[in-house]
Amino acid sequence: MTKADIVNEISKKTGIDKITVLASVEGFMDSVKEAMIDGNNVYLRGFGSFILKKRAPKTARNISKNTTMIIPAHNIPAFKPAKTFANAVKDNKK
Repeated sequence: MTKADIVNEISKKTGIDKITVLASVEGFMDSVKEAMIDGNNVYLRGFGSFILKKRAPKTARNISKNTTMIIPAHNIPAFKPAKTFANAVKDNKK
């Protein structure tokens, strides 16, 4: 499902025009991105959490040049679904 599909679904279910729905969806995504860039997690009760996972520094190899390099510690974004959401997907229930 793409962002356009999500906008179409919300527009059909609510009767709100697509332009307004698109602005709302993009505003939501921008808010989540900005919060995570600032180092905050985003919790949506009943849906899931957008969290930052910390990766420790590690040594990697460039096999073409046969050299090693240090990859510094960094954060990556991740999504952790809520238990009810994960169970519904697992059981194929709406």
